[in-house]
Amino acid sequence: MTDEASNRPEASAPEARAPRGFADRRGRDLTAERRIVARVSEVYERWGFEALETPAFEYADALGKFLPDADRPNEGVFALQDDDDQWMALRYDHTAPLARFAAQNWETLPKPFRRYAYGPVWRNEKPGPGRFREFWQCDADTVGSDRPEADAEIIAMGCEGLRAAGLAAGQAVIRVSNRKLFDGLFDAGGITDPMQRLTALRAVDKYDRLGVEGVRLLLGEGRLDESGDYTKGANLPASVIGAIEAFLASAEALGLSRAGVLDAVSGAALGAAGEEALKELAAIDRALTAMGVSQDDVRFDPTIVRGLEYYTGAVFEAELLLDTKDEKGRAVRFGSIGGGGRYDDLVSRFTGQSTPATGFSFGVSRLASALRAAGRGAEDATRGPVVAIVFSEDDMQHYLDAVSELRAAGIAAELYLGRAGMKAQMKYADRRGAPAAVILGGDEIAAGQVTIKDLDAGRARAAAIADNDAWKAERPGQQTVARDQLVAVVRSIVE
Repeated sequence: MTDEASNRPEASAPEARAPRGFADRRGRDLTAERRIVARVSEVYERWGFEALETPAFEYADALGKFLPDADRPNEGVFALQDDDDQWMALRYDHTAPLARFAAQNWETLPKPFRRYAYGPVWRNEKPGPGRFREFWQCDADTVGSDRPEADAEIIAMGCEGLRAAGLAAGQAVIRVSNRKLFDGLFDAGGITDPMQRLTALRAVDKYDRLGVEGVRLLLGEGRLDESGDYTKGANLPASVIGAIEAFLASAEALGLSRAGVLDAVSGAALGAAGEEALKELAAIDRALTAMGVSQDDVRFDPTIVRGLEYYTGAVFEAELLLDTKDEKGRAVRFGSIGGGGRYDDLVSRFTGQSTPATGFSFGVSRLASALRAAGRGAEDATRGPVVAIVFSEDDMQHYLDAVSELRAAGIAAELYLGRAGMKAQMKYADRRGAPAAVILGGDEIAAGQVTIKDLDAGRARAAAIADNDAWKAERPGQQTVARDQLVAVVRSIVE
């Protein structure tokens, strides 16, 4: 049998592939996400929020059905049946598990209960470009306060959290509205069917993408998109559709201050629920102003409704304003990177008693991708360890001593453990992103010396030198020093 034939996989061997909608992530992506989580967690704790981690699995009935997907009817979660015949599902967000935890432990919790959480969530939806079934979210919620100031605090803290994550002033905005504005419109139009209302809200949620014409179709019989897929509409009466269109038109006065937007929409026939929404938004504005939150960082936009069914009042959505490009340099729009709102009925599903709550969540993975698309990923480039080159089995003790000294000094280091020659080892060190390579050849060992190659400097100089002879003459970033200077010299390179 030839070597080539022996290297072929068996006909029955599995194909090496990741499941659809799931992605492998290496150092750069993980570093970016961990950095964001660490910085935002520090903000949340400074605002007095406690960390909480809930299990990846919850009982399916505890999660509820808040994620209907047109492509996968009656799905939305990854579920399995346990040996006690009960159905469990992977969490699709951190809010539903919080509601279960709060209901289960309410008697012993400080009230209001303020917590933040981060970690992966899973959604059994149809995957697509930029749409994954597993991704990280970071949440902060207050359970047990019905004050509009609680909403305002969550919004203000969300602004500070996004700033800590790497977004400067003017690079993101949180848009705020209230679900009760549309409740008032539905009440005035005689729309009482909850599913019809929800379908209409989902139509309005697409306003920024489809415009008034697309929303009009979805409020009516339905819409056929460019791919040929048909989305069934809410079938609202023409008079209600007209009222919603008029409201959306008045709500487009986005250049106004928060108070100015409220004045612009106050003339609509909003009914009692809508008037209550305006009062709540006015209270949120007063609190935001008192906390020094600018009109540019938080704006009122009554077209924001959010997609999840459990929101009952104020809703907010964080929009990225950074210029972003894809891998081919083409402009792309990330749009929403997070959101939240008030959900006063979620805990009561378990207790039967009204328990007000409000919270904000942003996609950690999505924000990291957006920052990278904006050319902001340099700080997340993974820096590998210092690599010690191996020349001879007989000198293995010298190599092991060198990496042990570096590690004891707090410097990441590794000994090359393959069987390749020096050229391949240097290529390995470069691929690892190593800042330096430690060379202990026979001559160095005999002379009590060590050669250290500054790979960071070498890369920088090589990029600036077009002539290969000049590059060789400069021998960029390489020095031979006394063996006892190893740690000091390497530290000067690494730091």
